[in-house]
Amino acid sequence: MASRSSLRLMTSFRLPLPSYRPCLRCLYSTVADAPPASPLLQKLKSDLKAALKAKDKNRLNVLRAVLAETTNLNKTSNPISSDLDLLLVLRKKVKASKTACEEFAAANRDDLKDKEQAQIAVLEEYAGQVDVMAPEQLREIVVKKIEEMKIGNDKVNKNAAIKALLGPSGEFQGKDIYKGDVVRIVNEVLGK
Repeated sequence: MASRSSLRLMTSFRLPLPSYRPCLRCLYSTVADAPPASPLLQKLKSDLKAALKAKDKNRLNVLRAVLAETTNLNKTSNPISSDLDLLLVLRKKVKASKTACEEFAAANRDDLKDKEQAQIAVLEEYAGQVDVMAPEQLREIVVKKIEEMKIGNDKVNKNAAIKALLGPSGEFQGKDIYKGDVVRIVNEVLGK
């Protein structure tokens, strides 16, 4: 048993506790910080419930994978806040499934190839629900803007063209477009 002197010594070294200590969950996330869910994300969640009830394994696996990916992305510094962000996730999943499908075809695994093709069909069904500007319209607007910029200068800088298109007062301000497509078209038009 400890003596009184050792108890006094132990209590004298205690550090004072702060008066307010919030829990870790409150420190890192709050309901107010959560971005608003996109309409397509809400549809994915409702379709997940429908696939569970219908016992549609293929659709269920695809929806679970997409929702898991969106959950992981929501924990990063750039959470998914629009259908366009979700479209990028869907395109990434389609690309990975097409690569896997080609590998399965090369390995003569038709069963796995058919499974991947079914997953691609489900992913493309959801990707088709996002309204984006057609590539022809994008190219038309980019060419028009670059021609306007060439009137003042003989040579147009790629970065200046992208800033003029995607910047705060740019042609694509507030429109659902994939910025990678705009950069690709600018590079093609400028010949770089």
